[in-house]
Amino acid sequence: MSDLLLLGLIGGLTLLLLLTLLAFAGYSGLLAGVEVSAGSPPIRNVTVAYKFHMGLYGETGRLFTESCSISPKLRSIAVYYDNPHMVPPDKCRCAVGSILSEGEESPSPELIDLYQKFGFKVFSFPAPSHVVTATFPYT
Repeated sequence: MSDLLLLGLIGGLTLLLLLTLLAFAGYSGLLAGVEVSAGSPPIRNVTVAYKFHMGLYGETGRLFTESCSISPKLRSIAVYYDNPHMVPPDKCRCAVGSILSEGEESPSPELIDLYQKFGFKVFSFPAPSHVVTATFPYT
């Protein structure tokens, strides 16, 4: 009788573990698709602080961490220049950083100085007329 009870507990715990993993995958966005669209840009004039990276795109995590550690409330941005399927991985280029301001507002000089102190460069993108965007609901 105790063997049957033990097997029932193991089965119940296994079922709970699987349901928890499935719920986590749904909550984090792993079961959602990537939405690609073209049209007007979601943001207008943008001023960003960035660092340039050449190499594997998978190695850019440290740059995201570095930019977020300077000002955690700012949104992150990355601009990928090359298709990794057509360019050797060690030659892929990208810029990773934080959005300092959007639209008509300009970033504070203190914020610009802070990012420049850590080696980031500051650049302002003009408002594009037409863009391609990809959205992935990762939580």
